Amino acid sequence: MFADFVPCISIVAVLSIIFGFLAFIRYMKYKETIALAEKGLTAPESKSNRPLLRWGIILTALGLALTLGLYLFGFDFSNIYPLHLGPWMLGGFVPLFLGLGLVLLHYLTEKE
Repeated sequence: MFADFVPCISIVAVLSIIFGFLAFIRYMKYKETIALAEKGLTAPESKSNRPLLRWGIILTALGLALTLGLYLFGFDFSNIYPLHLGPWMLGGFVPLFLGLGLVLLHYLTEKE
């Protein structure tokens, strides 16, 4: 019974740590902006969309790795799902296509 909750608790803990860290980074940027505004300064604007490309490549690589790793689960259910693709593949397809979308967005919004 307890062994069923260990994966669920682990996933929630990992996601909480990741989103907590992202929230902390956003809070620190907010505090930096407030401190600059109190001194009458403004933050320099980013003129490139290079973070889109960087995050796109990272998410695409992560999604591809998860997709290849999760594809092996399909061979256990070969009679049920066609091409060995089942609902578990969403764990790899979602970051893969999010990353591809960010890479595409980078190239579509490039100003050069």
